[in-house]
Amino acid sequence: MNRRRQELALRREQLLARSDQLRQALTVQSAAWVPVLAMGDRARAAGRWLQQHPGIVFSAVVVVVVVRPRLVWRWSLRAWSAARFVRTLRSNLGGLGLY
Repeated sequence: MNRRRQELALRREQLLARSDQLRQALTVQSAAWVPVLAMGDRARAAGRWLQQHPGIVFSAVVVVVVVRPRLVWRWSLRAWSAARFVRTLRSNLGGLGLY
């Protein structure tokens, strides 16, 4: 029975060493994702800020509408066209069973 315990202890040490190697490799490999994840965190924080300050967002929109109405119309038409395109694309893909 003592030999069996020694084998198990040796196997445990091997598994712990392998686990440590894998953990270190994962740390090195995941370092490339840090900037991407940080950008996602910043975007989420910006979204929260916008939700917490709707008056500022509304004021900025009003200022842009008053100061640059042609710009607002141009972008509104682009957004409307894009929405129509997406709606058409969805209906066409839905008919094919792709969406």
